[in-house]
Amino acid sequence: MTLNFPNRSRSYDAAARRIRFVGHDGMFEVPFFVEIGALSAATATGGAEAEYLSAFDAERSSIQDVAREAYSHGRKNMYVLTQADFR
Repeated sequence: MTLNFPNRSRSYDAAARRIRFVGHDGMFEVPFFVEIGALSAATATGGAEAEYLSAFDAERSSIQDVAREAYSHGRKNMYVLTQADFR
């Protein structure tokens, strides 16, 4: 199976300063988090939740590509994508 992102929902976790989104591998749900520091637009503005979510939406395609790459290296309970993953 391949990793897909049929659900476009995402949420901001203020305590951890990251955005949560979900991928699906067949019937399995795969949780992902992307740190705010990895979002180039959010890092520049230093903004609030709405700006972080907007930055995520603007970079969604590349974030999902990085998530697929991380997922291809082995199965985990969850994945946290950091700025280093986007280099």
